[in-house]
Amino acid sequence: MEETTQVHEAKASLNYARISARKVKIVADLIRGKKVSEALSIVKFAPKASAEILEKLLKSAIANAENNHFMKSEDLYVAEIYANQGPTLKRIRPAAKGSAVRIRKRTSHITIVLREAK
Repeated sequence: MEETTQVHEAKASLNYARISARKVKIVADLIRGKKVSEALSIVKFAPKASAEILEKLLKSAIANAENNHFMKSEDLYVAEIYANQGPTLKRIRPAAKGSAVRIRKRTSHITIVLREAK
């Protein structure tokens, strides 16, 4: 008989974050696959607007892992992190000669999945 091991994972997601997914993906690529402690220090000192959002979300995922799934934070690593495009808020700005320019305020849905290293 094959022994099936259950993979424990903890998730945290943020929907409708008021930052474009393209900007979030820059920092997300830096922490994908890293241990949680290393990922936290990367987002703490990354000079990007999305770093602050990702730090808060990462801490939330760690808290979910510890409290809901009884996992140890020392063993966790960032298994998956992705930012998908959310709905775009369309605004109008007056432009020259009575015309108008559309401003697109982009949003994103960010998800972090943590797993225990074996």
